[in-house]
Amino acid sequence: MVYITSWDEFVERSVQLFRTDPQSSRYVMKYRHCDGKLILKVTDNRECLKFKTDQAQDAKKMEKLNNIFFTLMARGPDADITEVSGKEQAETQPSKKGRGRRQ
Repeated sequence: MVYITSWDEFVERSVQLFRTDPQSSRYVMKYRHCDGKLILKVTDNRECLKFKTDQAQDAKKMEKLNNIFFTLMARGPDADITEVSGKEQAETQPSKKGRGRRQ
């Protein structure tokens, strides 16, 4: 088990690891509230990649990585992940008016 210090290297190697053997690959997130640490792990039972952070700004990066893995798992390991972003634009909905108290 090796902790990778660079986020870009972790993403690149973990996507490559998943694409080589998608049937036995796992992606695990673990958050320890008492320490305030987030640990991401990608493994295929032969190679294990880990990334550890305590920075709140890495949550957006983690969300983008989640979307990459969701795309690869749903569309297959040969899917194009260049258009995957952190938040999809389809999620933004216009606010409903007239449903609350006036201020």
